[in-house]
Amino acid sequence: MTGSPYTVSDVMTHTVVAVGRDAPFKDVVRLIGEWKISALPVLEGEGRVVGVVSEADLLPKEEFRDSDPDRFTQRNRLADLARAGALTAGDLMSSPAVTVHADATVAQAARVMAQLKLKRLPVVSDEGMLEGIVSRVDLLKVFLRTDEELAEEVGREVVARLFPDPPEPVRVEVADGVVTLTGRIRNASLVPVAARAVRAVEGVVDVEFRLADGSAGPRGAAAAG
Repeated sequence: MTGSPYTVSDVMTHTVVAVGRDAPFKDVVRLIGEWKISALPVLEGEGRVVGVVSEADLLPKEEFRDSDPDRFTQRNRLADLARAGALTAGDLMSSPAVTVHADATVAQAARVMAQLKLKRLPVVSDEGMLEGIVSRVDLLKVFLRTDEELAEEVGREVVARLFPDPPEPVRVEVADGVVTLTGRIRNASLVPVAARAVRAVEGVVDVEFRLADGSAGPRGAAAAG
């Protein structure tokens, strides 16, 4: 995937723990505990995702165990009250499930998770069949790329394209994911473009510039970003 945005298929987990609609409440709790996961896809037929059961969906049964809900709760938390009496995954699940396709970019999946405050997303085919699962931890795998790999990609995809004939070679150094570009360039106006391009490389933590504007002569001003 070097040179292209990482997709969900690059980081997702292919082995998925899932349940059917009729799975008993206690089985759902047991699986979440045994596998140390925050949610389970609910399937029907040959593997079509119809919902998701999360830890939050299980808690109302305990929350309302020894108290009668007041009028405010009865009026504003009808779904939670229904889950408090749920016996199966089909009763507990949130439906329709929020899902993602394997060819979605890691950034797109991250935005969905952030906006909806989700920890995991089922990965499905165009027909809605379960193909895997992607979690917040999976999305962070891009930051495990080595500094050497990042330096090679930034040099090839950014420096070589934006600064093809610099008056002084542009050097790429990477330390703990932070990219530093050093050298002399002909057009300092390209620095903001380079900043966006470098930050778009999967796994880059930040970027710094120590570039001088070669068009201004030997005393050209340094550009920082």
